[in-house]
Amino acid sequence: MRILTILLATLLIPISAHAQSTRTVDLPTRSGVTQRIMVITPDKPKAAVILFAGGDGGLTLEADGRIPRLAGNFLVRSRQLFVEQDLTTVVIDAPSDKQSYPYLSGYRQTDNHVADVKAVIAWLRQQAKIPVWLIGTSRGTQSAGYIATQLPRIEGGPDGIVLTASIVRDPRSRAVTEMALDRVRIPVLVAHHQQDGCRHCLYADVPPLMERLTATPRKELMTFDGGISVGDPCEARAYHGFNGIEREVIERIAAWITTP
Repeated sequence: MRILTILLATLLIPISAHAQSTRTVDLPTRSGVTQRIMVITPDKPKAAVILFAGGDGGLTLEADGRIPRLAGNFLVRSRQLFVEQDLTTVVIDAPSDKQSYPYLSGYRQTDNHVADVKAVIAWLRQQAKIPVWLIGTSRGTQSAGYIATQLPRIEGGPDGIVLTASIVRDPRSRAVTEMALDRVRIPVLVAHHQQDGCRHCLYADVPPLMERLTATPRKELMTFDGGISVGDPCEARAYHGFNGIEREVIERIAAWITTP
């Protein structure tokens, strides 16, 4: 009787609360170059998000979907949480001509990077008539932020961007606060942990970023607290990576993205 009860209970549990498909796609971008992405599509997507990991951005994504590098990055490890919010979720790797060290380091603010991402945005818009957003974390904000300054929506750019744990100070390259943010004319959400201990991403340095967004039709600074901080304050398991509060962060981001 007990076995029958267990079997009946199992039959009543849905296989997945969120029907989805996952695939790896290699898109042609520049001459002789392809851009590999992992695409997770929910049953009824409300929007699409392209996730830019921090660090050097080199995931070395395998054709079967395995992620050998940076799998613990905040956005990469949380990708399924975006899908659960009915967002087509794209994890983007370095392009085929940047598949070795230093990967995206020194490349994020270049015309070629813009061209690669433009191709991904165009492909997504061919798949479904839904808004396409860029979401970056840490050094990934240098990708999302720069692309938004260079590629207007009317020229194939994104519908909006989300900057999490933004690079607001950087002696080695241009911080997000130093970009031409007055050129950004799409919605911008900035999500930051109040206790972020990374010297490049201190919460106290975020207000100048918000002040420079003078042309955007909609902007907000979303502040988070709590969670767990482990190890290097600039790494993904510290407050910098929203460790322990991933679901709260992503639910609030998704709600902001999908609210007109």
